[in-house]
Amino acid sequence: MAHTEGGFTVTAQESKVFTKPAEFELAPNDNCLTMMLAQCEKHPDQTFFSRPEGTNWVEVTGKEFAEQVRAVAKGIVANGVEQGDRVVLMGESSYEWALLDYAIWAAGAASVPVYPSSSTHQVQWIVEDSGAKLAITDTEANRQRYDHLVLREDGTPPLQDSPSQLKRSLSFATGAVGALTTDGREVEDSVIDERISKLQHDDLASLVYTSGTTGRPKGCILTHLVWASQAKALLTNPIGHLINDKTGTHYMTILPLAHVLARSVALASSMGAAHQAHWSDMRTLTLALQRFEPEMLLGVPRVYEKVRDGAYNKAAESSDFSARTFLEAEKVAIEYSKAMDTGERLSLRTRVRHKIFDRLVYKKLRDAVGGQASLAISGGSAISTDLLHFFRGMGIPIYEGYGLTETAAAACVNYPGGTKIGTVGKPNNGYSVKINKDGEICFKGDGVFKGYWNNEEATNEALVDGWFVTGDLGEIDDEGYVKITGRKKELIVTAGGKNISPGPLEDILRSDKLISQAVVVGDGKPFVSVLVTIDEEELKRWRKQNNMGERPLKELVKTPELRAAVQDVVNEANKTVSHAEEIKKFRILTNDLTEENGEITATMKVKRNVVLENYAKQIERLYR
Repeated sequence: MAHTEGGFTVTAQESKVFTKPAEFELAPNDNCLTMMLAQCEKHPDQTFFSRPEGTNWVEVTGKEFAEQVRAVAKGIVANGVEQGDRVVLMGESSYEWALLDYAIWAAGAASVPVYPSSSTHQVQWIVEDSGAKLAITDTEANRQRYDHLVLREDGTPPLQDSPSQLKRSLSFATGAVGALTTDGREVEDSVIDERISKLQHDDLASLVYTSGTTGRPKGCILTHLVWASQAKALLTNPIGHLINDKTGTHYMTILPLAHVLARSVALASSMGAAHQAHWSDMRTLTLALQRFEPEMLLGVPRVYEKVRDGAYNKAAESSDFSARTFLEAEKVAIEYSKAMDTGERLSLRTRVRHKIFDRLVYKKLRDAVGGQASLAISGGSAISTDLLHFFRGMGIPIYEGYGLTETAAAACVNYPGGTKIGTVGKPNNGYSVKINKDGEICFKGDGVFKGYWNNEEATNEALVDGWFVTGDLGEIDDEGYVKITGRKKELIVTAGGKNISPGPLEDILRSDKLISQAVVVGDGKPFVSVLVTIDEEELKRWRKQNNMGERPLKELVKTPELRAAVQDVVNEANKTVSHAEEIKKFRILTNDLTEENGEITATMKVKRNVVLENYAKQIERLYR
C-alpha cells in the first residue's frame, strides 16, 4: 500500500520506502551529449566555458564548443575506436577534460575516468579490465605511465600475458587536442552523426572505477540513461535553480572531473547552458575564484575547511584581537544559522552583532570566493555541521548530498527550502530510498548503475531485488531526510563485543581545526583508540601561540602541550558516545595521510585497510 507524504510516495515494507517521482521525461535519443549539443545550437554565441591561459580566461562559445567536440570525436574515430569501445581519460579538472568527455561520446565510445593519483598498479588494472583502446592524459608524465601497456606495431602486448588492448596514449600537455583534430580531418561529419544517432539509453556511457577504499577498484557500469537521469534530476531539483532558471550562470568546480559528483554537476551545467570554469591548484584557488566570480561552487569538505581556516589564520597573524573577533563572528554565524532550523527568534543583540560581523568578517570571506556565490555544494565525504552552519550564517549556504559512484552521485540532497543540517537530504528526483533489515541505506531508480564490469559476484552482492545496497548504515526520518550513521564494513567490534561505527567519532575529531585526519581503531581490542594527524597550517599558528618556535612535529608530539590540545578534542568527541565507545588512547602521527602512500582517495576518503597496515606498529603500541 502506497501513499503520499510531503511530495514523496511512501511504501510500507520492512521499512518505509521514500520515492521522489521524477519531474522530467527522457526521450529515447535524450542523453547528456545530445541535450548539451541542443543547448549549444540554441545559444551559439553564449559563453559555455572559460579556460585559463596565462593570467587571463579564454571564453568558448556554444558554437565553438560543439565544433571542437565534433572535431576531436573525428580524431578518436580515426585512431581506430569503434562504437562501444572504451577510452581512458586521466587528468585534473580542466576544460580539455570536459571537451574529451563529450568527444568520446560523440565518437560512440565510453569513457573510463582515472584519477591522476592512481597508482601504476591501479592504472594497469583499469586499462586491462576495461579493454580500453585509447588513453588520454593531462601531463606527459601521466601519459608515460601507459607506455608499458600500449600494443607494439605487430599488435602484441608489451607485457607478457597482459590482456591490454591499448593502441595509443596522448597527453594534453603535448597537444592531444590538436593531434586528434588533425587525425580526424578525413573523417566525414556523417560518421559522427551516425554514431551519435546510435547511442541508446542502455548503452555503456562510462566505466567509473570505485576509489578502492576497501580493495581493488571495481568498474561501475554507468549507462547513458544513468547519466542523463542524474543530470536531469539535479536540474529539476531546487538545488539546480541557478542553472535551470537562467542561462550563463558562473559555475566553478574544484573537484577532479573523474569524481562522479563533479562530473554530474558539470553535465547538468552544460545541459542548463551555464558558464563553467575548472580549477585544481589549491595554492592559487582564491585568486582563481576572485577572477572568475562564480555564483555556484562545488568542492570537497576540505576546500571549505581551507577557506575558513585560511581566514582565521590570517586574522590570528594580524593580532589577538582580530583572532577573537573572527571566533566571535563564527559563533554568531552558527547561532544565526541554527535559528533558521529551530524557528527560534534571535535576540536583538545577536541580530545587531550579525550585521556588524557581516561588514567586518563575512563580506571578506564572501569576497575571498569571488563575491558572487549564493550557494555551494559539498561532496566526497562528510562535512562538519558547524562548518555548514558557519557558511550558511555568513551568507553562502553549503548543501550536502549523498551518493556513490554506483548512483552516479547525488541520490539524496539538501536544497534551498528543504534542508536539515546533519542529514544528507531527501531522495533526488527519480530515486527511491529505504533502510534494509541490516540497517543499510539502499537506492533504486534510473540513476542507479547496472552492475560491475566483469564481476558478476560483486554485482549480485550489491544489487538485491533491484535495490543497490550501499554498505552505509543510516536512518530516514518521517519527512524523508536521510542520515548517515556509519559504514557496515567498517564496524569495529571490541573484545567486549561492543559494535562501534567509527565514522561519527572521526567526523567530530576532524571538525577541529588542529586535526587533519582521524582513524578510529579497536577491532578485537579491549578498548577504542585513534590515530590522528595534525593540520600543517594550523600547527604554525599553534606553535606561535604556545611559544614553540620552529620545533618539528616529531618533537611536539611528545610535549604535554600538544597532547593536551588533542586530548581536549578527544574529550569533546567522547561526550557523544557511551562509556564503552569512548576513545581511551590516541597516537599523534608525525606525517599526514597522503594519496601517494595510498592512504586516502582523491576526495580525501580514508582507505582504512591501508592505514591499518601502514601503521600497524603504532596501533600495536597503543595496546601494550
